[in-house]
Amino acid sequence: MNRAARWAASLVASLACGCAALTPTSAPHPNRYSLEGAAAEAARVPAPGAAPTLVVSPPGAAAGFDSQRILYVRKAHTLEYFAHNEWVDTPARMLAPLIVAATARSGAFGAVVLTPSIASGELRLDTEVRRLQHEFLGNPSRVRFTLRATLLDTATREVVAAREFEAVAAAPSEDPYGGVVAANQAVRSVLASLAEFCADAARNWRPRSKPAA
Repeated sequence: MNRAARWAASLVASLACGCAALTPTSAPHPNRYSLEGAAAEAARVPAPGAAPTLVVSPPGAAAGFDSQRILYVRKAHTLEYFAHNEWVDTPARMLAPLIVAATARSGAFGAVVLTPSIASGELRLDTEVRRLQHEFLGNPSRVRFTLRATLLDTATREVVAAREFEAVAAAPSEDPYGGVVAANQAVRSVLASLAEFCADAARNWRPRSKPAA
């Protein structure tokens, strides 16, 4: 190969390398996971004309937990996030329909509706995600889910009952997917306890007159 040919080949190679360097590299698509409730089952039939309507407020979330990013803990008081793994939505928003379904299945309410809605009800359920984190503090790792619930009388604005629920589930594997499996198990456990809590409170609740303005 003569000098001119070698120079041309070198120029072509340099241009190719330069173009490759300028081409943006695509970030890997994140794995997306969801929270799911218990398997669908028929709701218990409430007593005719006796069961109140429950209005479920959209769940809130404590600081740091209102995100689609999946949290994990390797040392106390320090939150970290998995790369390339996230929820399909924030845990609080995913929980809203699950709470409605779980409380409706209890049979303690004539109807359960999620706000905003044109329907009104005698009782309102406010919830807040206090914690949903994959803890690598032992072997096996585990997921902790904490939910704060407050049931209110909508007419009097009085608190009927309040409680904090927590469930811990061991992860079947030491990776994000293992944490997702454990998170779903913990969520189902808390939802079952929440539904029972709301049902008991509703059965013991007696409507009172709205206070004078």
